[in-house]
Amino acid sequence: MLVLDNLTTHYGSSQALFGVSLRLEAGQVATLLGRNGMGKTTTVNSIMGIVKPSGGSITFDGQELVGRPSFKTANLGLGLVPEGRQIFPNLTMMENLVATASNHLNTPDPWTVEKVFALFPELETRVGSMGNLLSGGEQQMLAIGRALMTNPRLLILDEATEGLAPLVRQKIWHALSEIAGQGMSILVVDKNLKDLLRIADRHFIIQRGRVEWQGSSAELEGNDEVRQKYLGF
Repeated sequence: MLVLDNLTTHYGSSQALFGVSLRLEAGQVATLLGRNGMGKTTTVNSIMGIVKPSGGSITFDGQELVGRPSFKTANLGLGLVPEGRQIFPNLTMMENLVATASNHLNTPDPWTVEKVFALFPELETRVGSMGNLLSGGEQQMLAIGRALMTNPRLLILDEATEGLAPLVRQKIWHALSEIAGQGMSILVVDKNLKDLLRIADRHFIIQRGRVEWQGSSAELEGNDEVRQKYLGF
């Protein structure tokens, strides 16, 4: 479904990605792992067209994404839950949820407000609350719900549970397991390896702008050397 081939990205004269290559199949859950500053967010932003790659290729269902505006990439069926959530502070929870809702791909059973509330019941009690008055956990649930309301085929989450309380993190992981169980492809950036090993099919470890290791959850869990070298635990 998603193929990155020898992707390079620069910020001005500074190179951030050095030939990143990875493949995500339809229906898979994959992760981007690595220490801070290694290129995970740059990879996500390059996929979405937020940052313009300087070389290589990104294809989604065979369609080239490099050079495509972000909104056109999103319309192909990629939904982003960005780092920092980026909820509109001056809109209510409900307004945030429906502001970008769409079904460009004519999904026969699309995501609706009711389905999002079933996934995150906490949101239903905050429909009139302004975005800046929601807790961090509520904002993250809203950011996921907002992305689902665009009815994507691939859901990308950058720092899915960063800064959240343990109970809220578990709610997020449970929700992602439900979403994956419905057949949606997911690419997730996070540091909670225990939970990622449980839900992900494949892992890509990025070190200094390069994919240095890839493998299954069983392979990563059983490789102490790789975890210690690239993840620090």
